[in-house]
Amino acid sequence: MALLPLLAACGTGTDAGSEPHSADGGRTAAGSSGQLDVPADANADLKKRYLLENAIAACMKKQGFTYTPVAPEDPAASWTTDGADYALTKKYRQKYGFGVYAGIVYPHDAGASGRAAGQADADDTPNADYVDTLTPGQKAAWNKALGAPPDPKSGKKGWTGCQGEADKKVYGSASAEERSTTTASQDQANAQALNGDPKLVALAQSYAACLRKEGIPVTTTQPTGIGEMVKLQALGSAPAGAGGVAPVGGDGHTRKTLSKEKALPLLTKDIELSLRDLACGKEFRAAYFPKFLKAPTSGGGAG
Repeated sequence: MALLPLLAACGTGTDAGSEPHSADGGRTAAGSSGQLDVPADANADLKKRYLLENAIAACMKKQGFTYTPVAPEDPAASWTTDGADYALTKKYRQKYGFGVYAGIVYPHDAGASGRAAGQADADDTPNADYVDTLTPGQKAAWNKALGAPPDPKSGKKGWTGCQGEADKKVYGSASAEERSTTTASQDQANAQALNGDPKLVALAQSYAACLRKEGIPVTTTQPTGIGEMVKLQALGSAPAGAGGVAPVGGDGHTRKTLSKEKALPLLTKDIELSLRDLACGKEFRAAYFPKFLKAPTSGGGAG
């Protein structure tokens, strides 16, 4: 196990001359060079996130640590099954609905979680798998080398460790906190532009009228909110233990999961609701997503 100088100092008995192993035992997300290939069609922000992963890996390697760069998720990829592509979204919803109960009915189906193919959970990466194999001392050394996020309370505005070094290399001198402020301002400006677009406003009103005819409550007609409105209502009204609801109750105890038998009829209703929502919002989404993808705003994906 080649987590070299710092781990040796932790008393791991690691030989500093040994070769690093792949962080995921061979299932690396990077090429043989240990670096990710940046997609040619990636936008500027996505390219930087690829470069950031590669820079972190290079820094960790210099320090004798193993880190497998993981391809960042392209937000637009998930939207192909959440409204941006009508045909793909319809196909998805015909089986999974909004995904509230699909995980119970199809427990071993990755699509039931609402994730796009190949998209992993934050804790399901080569590095997470690798760190799980380390001793407490090795984990501490690996985490220290990797670095910690900004901590406004302590006055630290940037990342530490290799994440901090990579951040400066890719993004320059602006701190993560400063970039976050800039991003938030741009996010707000994009949302205002979308919500003030006359065509989108008119289409959102038509979308809302269709939902009301279907007997579906309408709580917002804002272009940035109406696309996800019905889905969020479905999630919020689901009984405890449904797949789309947090499994931990207010008392801190895990809530009992619904049985497959009880979840199946609920999934059928969820599918019907999701398809009615999709049909009502077809024209709206066709006009909304091209504008949204050019100037995205958080929480504004018309799901």
